[in-house]
Amino acid sequence: MRVRARFFVGAGLIVLAIAYLIVSAIRTTSEYYLTVDEVIARQSQLGDQRLRIAGRVKPGTISWDSTTLTLRFDIVPIPDASVGPIKPVTAIDSRALRVICAGEPKPDMFAPDRDVIVEGTLDRAGLVTATQVLTSCPSKYKPKQAQ
Repeated sequence: MRVRARFFVGAGLIVLAIAYLIVSAIRTTSEYYLTVDEVIARQSQLGDQRLRIAGRVKPGTISWDSTTLTLRFDIVPIPDASVGPIKPVTAIDSRALRVICAGEPKPDMFAPDRDVIVEGTLDRAGLVTATQVLTSCPSKYKPKQAQ
């Protein structure tokens, strides 16, 4: 009976150790995936946390310095496609987050009105310090129309 009790205690300790390792790994590697509107609404709660933010590049805000590999731009909410045909982002949209990504090359498909996912941290002032900027491919490729 003693050997059986030791076996169960040892097995229980192993299961607890594995569970602890899994939970701690998930906590350190998990990131929120939020839209621009959600980040703006919860900005005070999300400060200094790792985030993934989905948005659209605001035209006229892109600044790229190739010597320092610093990319600066604003992201705005992605317009709702269910409302009608997709429209470009307006330059007067006030719901925007400023993004700075330093030390990373600019993505090839990065352009105004392009959907992006920004990974990084948000400070209290609303500035996103990005560690990575990902662009998404268009959902439909359309051939160029002859002129």
